[in-house]
Amino acid sequence: MTNPAPRFAIAIPMLNEAQTVPDLLGGCVAAAAPIGPFEICVTNDGSTDATQDALLAFGRAHPLANLTVINHPRPAGQSAAIHAAVRAARAPIIATLDGDGQNPPEELPKLIAALLEGEETLGLVAGQRVKRDDPPAKRIASKAANTLRKMLLKDGTRDTGCGLKAFRRDAYLALPYFDHMHRYLPALFQRDGWQIAHVDVAHRPRVAGTSKYTNLGRAIVGLSDLIGVAWLIRRRRKVHPSEAEITRAEGP
Repeated sequence: MTNPAPRFAIAIPMLNEAQTVPDLLGGCVAAAAPIGPFEICVTNDGSTDATQDALLAFGRAHPLANLTVINHPRPAGQSAAIHAAVRAARAPIIATLDGDGQNPPEELPKLIAALLEGEETLGLVAGQRVKRDDPPAKRIASKAANTLRKMLLKDGTRDTGCGLKAFRRDAYLALPYFDHMHRYLPALFQRDGWQIAHVDVAHRPRVAGTSKYTNLGRAIVGLSDLIGVAWLIRRRRKVHPSEAEITRAEGP
């Protein structure tokens, strides 16, 4: 007997997160099962620990998860990992969360439901952390970056770094791809004429592993990315796919 086609997929990037696999993926299964058929696509982004073994063990023990693992031979970055997981997914709706366990999986249903039940013009539902369990320096740096980004991009998003998001797969794959694009999804979806929505979500402290970013590293790449995204927005006229009329010429 074949499994029914998934209604949605959960895409997760992971780099050296073996310790978080059981609880994080177990939480995803518990949150997703009541909604309907689903799949989980995890990109193992060049991990050097036992992440791969932990993922395969979880998949064997939990067939309901419909787990697909994409392996990168070396780290390619979070955006590349998400992009690979989305390409591997079969479902038309994608939900994402970070692989470090700081995004509670129980928040997923309210993001996914908005797309399954919402208007066809809704392309992205972005989570926004109500209370971040991060060190003060990281919170201050993130707040400053978000303030500058909102001023330039005008995407109405106060917390674009939150890993909890849900979106239409085809719309996401139509976006221009570049490294760190995952931080600019609200602006990029708006650029293509899609409506976006925001949902307040919780946040947890990291209990295992280490952060893959530094404040200085974020600032260096963030400024050039911000300038590039602002240029992309200025160079695109917003027309939603549903507004385009298609006429096919019939032959004799």
